[in-house]
Amino acid sequence: MAARDGIAVAQFAASDFAFELLGFAMGFRCARLAGLTAAVVLATGATLVSAQELKIGYVNSERILRDSPQARAAMQKVDAEFAKRDKEVTEMGVRFKSAVEKFDKEAPVMPEAERARRQRELAESERDLQRRQRELREDYNQRRNEEMLGLSEKAQKIVRQIAEQENYDIILQDAVHVGPRVDITDRVLKLLANTK
Repeated sequence: MAARDGIAVAQFAASDFAFELLGFAMGFRCARLAGLTAAVVLATGATLVSAQELKIGYVNSERILRDSPQARAAMQKVDAEFAKRDKEVTEMGVRFKSAVEKFDKEAPVMPEAERARRQRELAESERDLQRRQRELREDYNQRRNEEMLGLSEKAQKIVRQIAEQENYDIILQDAVHVGPRVDITDRVLKLLANTK
């Protein structure tokens, strides 16, 4: 009888009237509830209800955007689009470095006016190089994000299909800890690999 009453109290604890019922039980059935605190009863009730009713899944979106065939193909495509610009900016950096080294060698014997002029030229070249590097990086990131957005939308569509077909209550994308039982990332990757 005491075990049955303990379970009943735990189930009531999940409702809005938990504190009233617990007070009633504590007032009239203290002998049966000896040793249980309100926090334990509430936690037990919440755990019993949520564990029995919720189906939870997890998808590692970072893995999807890194490991799927579409992600690899998209990154190769973007890299190819930017290869020429990247090469130009790299060559510009090499030329700038050579110019700085040459200036450092020649500066001690240069007339002051020539040294000041060359320093201004180097400073201007450095600003231009930094601007070109920044623009390249921003354009590359924007283009990569465009490609990843399309992939992300496909992956979310697959996740929604899995959720509907298998009656998931919630599928999370961020978590501190995930057990293998709820991680459906591999299934999403497999289904994604079969789509175009």
